[in-house]
Amino acid sequence: MRRNADELNKMRKAGKVVAEMHEVTRAAIRPGVTTMALNNLAADVIARRGARSNFLNYGRPPFPAVICASPNDMIVHGIPGDYVLQDGDIISIDCGAIVEGYHGDAAYTAGVGEISATAKRLLEVTERSMYAGIDQLTIGNRLHEVGRAVQQVAEAAGFSVVRDFVGHAIGTAMHESPQVPNYWPGTPGPVLKEGMVFAVEPMVNVGTYDWYERDDHWSIMTQDGKLSAHFEHTIAVTDNGPEIFTIA
Repeated sequence: MRRNADELNKMRKAGKVVAEMHEVTRAAIRPGVTTMALNNLAADVIARRGARSNFLNYGRPPFPAVICASPNDMIVHGIPGDYVLQDGDIISIDCGAIVEGYHGDAAYTAGVGEISATAKRLLEVTERSMYAGIDQLTIGNRLHEVGRAVQQVAEAAGFSVVRDFVGHAIGTAMHESPQVPNYWPGTPGPVLKEGMVFAVEPMVNVGTYDWYERDDHWSIMTQDGKLSAHFEHTIAVTDNGPEIFTIA
């Protein structure tokens, strides 16, 4: 769906709230901090900015928090709680907000204290793969070029791209059609037009892209127990190229 100027402006506002949630949580990441403490900081931003959470009570079973906090070999959808960050961990933080009925959604992965060379490389490659995908969001291009670009960057580094969890269009709902695969699915996808808005969110693993779900029915883990990273932004297709709404 193409969004008009008023809708895009509301999405910019939502994106700024998400960007602030990123800023305050990133600044608090250190050994000894719990994932629930990070969630509470993000919830404070939502309340202060008069926004609503699009994560809280989402889905079945209802998601119980305003962020996803996924450490180490957890790919996505981690439930914040009493997990204490340790030196050497990596932690993915996924945030969302609603302003005037329109959604923003974005994620980042950060190191806790001193992290391994492999972890540093994983974070760098995953973020770079996201921006390679974002660069494809130009008028007249085809949507699945996003996934081709993501896959090329990740696999060139020797990592794997998660197949079953993907990006998506976004607007008056957090997850809208069409989906945005993080790999080349074999078809070019829709033609990109001005005013379309997407969340591009590669999840990249050190080992296999296979996964399993924990008993909480949310947390998604790498099958082989190796590290995973996740980066995401909400982006509009514009005459001037991709516009990222969820960046500070």
